[in-house]
Formats: sequence, C-alpha cells, structure tokens
Amino acid sequence: MRDRVIVITGASSGIGAALAALVSKRGARTVLAARRNEELHDLAARVESDALPVVTDVTRRDEVERLRDAALERFGQIDVWVNNAGRGISRVVSELTDEDFDEMMLVNVKSALYGMQAVIPHFRERRRGQIVNVSSMLGRVPFVTVRSAYSAAKHALNALTANLRMELRAEHPDIWVTSVLPGVVATDFGNRARHGGLDSRKLPNAQPVEEVASVIADVIERPRAEAYTRAVYRDQVAAYYAAEDLTELESRPPFMTPPRPQ
Repeated sequence: MRDRVIVITGASSGIGAALAALVSKRGARTVLAARRNEELHDLAARVESDALPVVTDVTRRDEVERLRDAALERFGQIDVWVNNAGRGISRVVSELTDEDFDEMMLVNVKSALYGMQAVIPHFRERRRGQIVNVSSMLGRVPFVTVRSAYSAAKHALNALTANLRMELRAEHPDIWVTSVLPGVVATDFGNRARHGGLDSRKLPNAQPVEEVASVIADVIERPRAEAYTRAVYRDQVAAYYAAEDLTELESRPPFMTPPRPQ
C-alpha cells in the first residue's frame, strides 16, 4: 500500500472518506474527488499532507479526465482508481420517470464507465493497476422495491466490471478489475436518495463505513475479482440464484417494500 497512488471518487463523506483515511494511514497517496468543495478540502487536510483534493462532477466525462490528469501531474502515476460515487432512489418501478432512470444510470453507471475509460490507457501503458467499482448487494439481489432503478444501475455496473475484467485478462493479467458489494451501510445514503428515503444509519444491521473501507483496502492489498463486505451476503446471493421458487423466496424477509416518503 505504501506510496501507491489511489484515486477515490465520492470521497467527501461516507465510504469514500473512510477509505481515504484508512489507506492514508497505510502509506498510500490519495487523490480525492467529489463535488462538495469545503468537505473535500477538509478531508484532505485531515488524512495526509500530500492528499490532492480535486472538485469533480463524475457525471461529466471531461471532469473525470481532468481528475485523471490532475493525479498524473501531481504524482506521475495512478495505481488504483476507486469508483465509489453513487446515489440511491426511493421509487418503485411503476412510478419511475425518464428523469429518475436517467439519473440513476448517469450517477451510478456512466460515472464509473468514465473513470474506467479514463484510467485504462494509463494502466495499459504501465501494464498494471487496479480499478475498484463499489457496487451493492442490490446489484445482485433486488431486496428493496423502492430502490428499483438503483438496483438496475448496479446490475449494469456489475456487468461492465466483469466484461472489462475479461477484456483485459489475456493481454494485461496485472490489471485488476474488482467489484465490491456492500449491503446497507451507516451513511446518509438514504436521506440523500432521489425522492428522499429512510436514514440508512437507523436501519437494522447497517454496516459501519470503517468496516466497508477495510474490505476495500484489503482487495487493494490482495487484489481479486470480487468481494462482499460481509460473508453472509455471498450466502444470500447464492440462495437467491439457486432458488427453485423465487416467488416464495421474495415473499419473506429480507425482501421488503418499505413505506415510501410522503
């Protein structure tokens, strides 16, 4: 980890901020990206003297490329690119608008695509590197109906991640492409969801951000294709896809349709 240059999007709070603090303690040099200027610079001041904050709207390809260029100008290399930025939604399928769906795809999928495409040429030139895409358990199993478009977006992100991994494997075996799949995390994700939502920090078994950050740091130090942030999540995915009767399975917890905000 020491002296590796790690770019983290969505770094101003939540998982991104926790990851920045953790990898900095382990000796990494960080490039921190988010839209919120004050929070981003406060984080950079806290985590390490050499941290580079870059105010970035990851839904704009030109700004993601500017982020890459800023990292290379400061450090001369990028070792790991973490696509962590994302946003949820509270709306069932029958009520989704074009704007709802387009925003979910833009924020959760296209932003990561921009990051992958921005850094791949640099990794190919160096013949090594790692992309970490922070996905979600909802990208494997649709537990919560009001997260419908978010779930769809994370399914799409998982597919892009796997396809890029296979694309690069033969020619560039030392370029790793990793999915990390958390469940509910104790952040303001729910409050900031499109159309509002339940406070994720108050939900049962919400995972501390430090625990998720530790898993991400672990896959950076010991790269692999995929990591669930709790072992039980892998079991839940296996049970879902092995079920003979999804209707019966989806009628009991943890599947749920929570009350929607008024």
